[in-house]
Amino acid sequence: MLWRETQNDTVFRLRALEGLRKYQNAKRNRRLPKADSVAQAGAARLLHYRGAGKPVIFIPSLINPHMVLDLSDRTSLMEYLCSRGINVHLVDWGIPLAGDRELGLSGHVEQRLLPLLKDLPEPPVLVGYCLGGTMAAAAAGLTEVAGLGMVAAPWAFDGFPEKTRELITGLWTKAKPMCERLGYVPMEVLQSGFWSLDPTRTIQKYAAFADAKEDSEEARSFITVEDWANEGAPLTLGAGRELFEQLYTANEPGSGRWMVGGKIADPVAIKVPFLNVLSETDKIVPAATACPAGRQLHLSSGHVGMIVGGKARRQLWEPLAEWLLQSCLR
Repeated sequence: MLWRETQNDTVFRLRALEGLRKYQNAKRNRRLPKADSVAQAGAARLLHYRGAGKPVIFIPSLINPHMVLDLSDRTSLMEYLCSRGINVHLVDWGIPLAGDRELGLSGHVEQRLLPLLKDLPEPPVLVGYCLGGTMAAAAAGLTEVAGLGMVAAPWAFDGFPEKTRELITGLWTKAKPMCERLGYVPMEVLQSGFWSLDPTRTIQKYAAFADAKEDSEEARSFITVEDWANEGAPLTLGAGRELFEQLYTANEPGSGRWMVGGKIADPVAIKVPFLNVLSETDKIVPAATACPAGRQLHLSSGHVGMIVGGKARRQLWEPLAEWLLQSCLR
């Protein structure tokens, strides 16, 4: 991809390669989350940060690690919400176990997420990011909740551009035989799909990193975000099959046909406070894919930038905290 995107610009190619090598060789300091595991279901854990009162459960995507919501001391949505007095929990999906091969997305909701919630002292608020928001909406139809938040969460999969759906369908067609032999979907398959959505920007950011000052806040932030984006457990084969075939190809959620826990998943029917966050500049989950319900909060941020970018506190963290405090936690 780098070779293709830079074929007419040798200087650009060399800067991109320099930035890539600089990223590969950078020093790293791993940070441990300030949270305790309070429940477990299979490989999944429920992490509790701190706070009392009604629990707010954050559900990340199955794709990429949960740490994006608690990325660093300076960039942590979890820590910010704790500072506002909110009782914060975060789901860590963990690494699939040997027997999880056929566990689909709906199975993750039924056999992982719902068991993590069953011993909470009162109905929680569920807030899901990306595919975690899609799963949060399904879970909210199967258990009592005090509120639902969907942050950049795809629901109407026919809202993706036709070119994107063709790209993703083609990616799965090529990768499926290998994934069936392995019994899981490697992270590399998913990441190559994300790169293909905006290949020019992917190369440009590494070229720009070549000029970043060593050990600057800018450089440390880039490394942390890129490490997160390039890490992650594989998807189970069942989750990959359901994601690509039932959601992306068949649009089962958006057409009212996605069955989870024996019921049609339908966030429109959930009668609790519902915040629906979408961004007009999100290329990974375009605004057109959002569920057509709830109180909408429109942003102008990228899919990851809305969580960890320089404008994240003002655009998302603060209004999300206010919604939780005013609508769900009184």
